[in-house]
Amino acid sequence: MVILDNHLTIPGWCCSRTDGNGFFGDTYFDPDLWIEGLTKMATLFKNNPNVVGMSLRNELRGPKENANDWYRYMQKGAEAVHRANPNVLVILSGLNFDKDLSFLQTKPVTLSFQSKIVFEVHWYAFSDGSAWKDGNPDQVCSRVVANYMRMSGFLLDQGYPLFVSEWGVNLRGTNINDNRYLNCFLTWVAEHDLDWALWTLVGSYYLREGVVGMVEYYGVLDSDWRSVRNSSFLDRISAIQSPLQGAEKSHRKTPQKMIYHPSTGLCIIRKSLTEVMLGKCSEFNIWSYTSQKSLNMNGPFFCMKAHGSDHLVTLSIFCQGTGTSWEPMSDSKLHLSTRVEGNATLCLDVDERNNVVTSGCKCLKGDKLCDPESQWFKIVDAGWSTGKVFIDGVDMAAQLAMV
Repeated sequence: MVILDNHLTIPGWCCSRTDGNGFFGDTYFDPDLWIEGLTKMATLFKNNPNVVGMSLRNELRGPKENANDWYRYMQKGAEAVHRANPNVLVILSGLNFDKDLSFLQTKPVTLSFQSKIVFEVHWYAFSDGSAWKDGNPDQVCSRVVANYMRMSGFLLDQGYPLFVSEWGVNLRGTNINDNRYLNCFLTWVAEHDLDWALWTLVGSYYLREGVVGMVEYYGVLDSDWRSVRNSSFLDRISAIQSPLQGAEKSHRKTPQKMIYHPSTGLCIIRKSLTEVMLGKCSEFNIWSYTSQKSLNMNGPFFCMKAHGSDHLVTLSIFCQGTGTSWEPMSDSKLHLSTRVEGNATLCLDVDERNNVVTSGCKCLKGDKLCDPESQWFKIVDAGWSTGKVFIDGVDMAAQLAMV
């Protein structure tokens, strides 16, 4: 699938607040010429089924940006694209480098069509300066996610699609700011089942900012354009590449859950009758999260149980008492905690051998040098069940009815 993106008027590296390309009426941004260009591109690709959407303008910004002109021109641009190509999705970006759509909370767009509007947002680690490196990751994640929900995520509650049209990290794995951001970002995307586009595929540039052959360390490809720069990164993001929840929920009964570990990109799955392990999220087992805060696998028959600090987590049929009630805690709500014998609070964790264990909850407050990534888990909606419970392919309700 292809989305056409109107990036800059004057070709070059994007972007700055003073490059003259940032907002309607800037030196190189004539709104009438822009609408003419959108119309021509929408017409050119009208009969190409691979072109599914048009993003009207990348990263609006600069001293002239304001909401009134945003409504005036973005609505004109949207209508122009729709007239030229009634089938293509119309993607609207916000203000402040595509981070701010908050003005839509009180005044929605007014268009002659509704069912194909998509809003887009950009989110990088550097969108928040050096906050991830300079602060406690758990507290920063909580604060930044709350801000993104306030600035753009609220559109999901209004029923609009939200598309993360740019995100990415330095794939050398050496940037602390990027590494910490990534764990938080992946949980946010998984939780809301967002569509996204990664910056970037390219491994290098013919010419960028006057430099010939500049290497792109955010690129999936290496500078030779043949090998993959970081294959473990591709494994890690595989869980969010496919839809998790599905579009149709009305005929389903029970929300299915998966337990997602963003640091590895894996999910907790069954290893044997009573053992669990980290495995591919595409092979996840169905979990439910009950009102008693029990995590049950494949219905009420087996639950996740803790047995003490640095002990393996298991599946048990004894689902009351210590070690069976799991509650999200910490500012980020990404630590899953439980109480064990002696009233000690432990958190779900992954040890150095990738075993699922419980250990003392870490990095909850203050310490900016502490990284909680091994203890971050997210209980994520992952489709909806019909109400039947299967274990190893057996319909358990039917089997119990025969007893």
